[in-house]
Amino acid sequence: MIARALRLALPPLLLGILSLGLWEIAVKALHIKPFVLPAPSTIWAQFVKHFDNIVKGAVGTGRNALIGVLVGAALAILLAIFASLVRVVADMSAPIVAAASVVPIVALAPVLYTMFGADKQTGRWLVAAVSVYVPVYLNTLKGLRRAQPIHRDLFRANAASGWQVTRHLTLPGALPYVATGIKIGTALAVINALIAEYFGGPVGGLGKSITSSAASSNYPLAWAYVLGAVLLGMFAYLIGAAIERLASPRGAG
Repeated sequence: MIARALRLALPPLLLGILSLGLWEIAVKALHIKPFVLPAPSTIWAQFVKHFDNIVKGAVGTGRNALIGVLVGAALAILLAIFASLVRVVADMSAPIVAAASVVPIVALAPVLYTMFGADKQTGRWLVAAVSVYVPVYLNTLKGLRRAQPIHRDLFRANAASGWQVTRHLTLPGALPYVATGIKIGTALAVINALIAEYFGGPVGGLGKSITSSAASSNYPLAWAYVLGAVLLGMFAYLIGAAIERLASPRGAG
């Protein structure tokens, strides 16, 4: 198991180290200005120097993304269950879900700030929730429809209600699909929470810190906050992947 993990992790790790080395050499050899592209060593120095602020910003962004995941996933699962029970609801919700999947966050965030107040985090939560809702809803609905007809007939033969069929048959079978939607949604929630912070709202979060650092021409610090955002996104993806693995039949075993 450990050897297999090392084989999988070693190639991307070596590629990353090689890329950083070439990046460092190119910046030094070509005398690239920091406002164009800082060297990795400069970015790392700023990351270490402002580590506490970066962690604080990551916690703020992570909290907004987490609330968005919880709200968006809960709403998506409930509506997907309802849509699986009532076919007309699924047909009516299809264009709404399609529209939600293409909503430009750069336009949605300012509108939500105007609606709920620029000093509130509500707009950021909703932006993250919208990004989570679509993949969780679609995957949950797909999973709920995977139950075999013979199993449904068996439940109906025992006078099971629609909710009992959902609770004991379709929903347990749909859990791997729900987990896949959550895995996709967690990464999207972090990205969209960052974008929402970047375009306004209360002070706090990595997105706002990137904007402030770039506005003051401190580009190495802005890149350090970007590095913090990358690490936060990777952490969110790993959490989502762990949930998916636990929900899969092999992971459960």
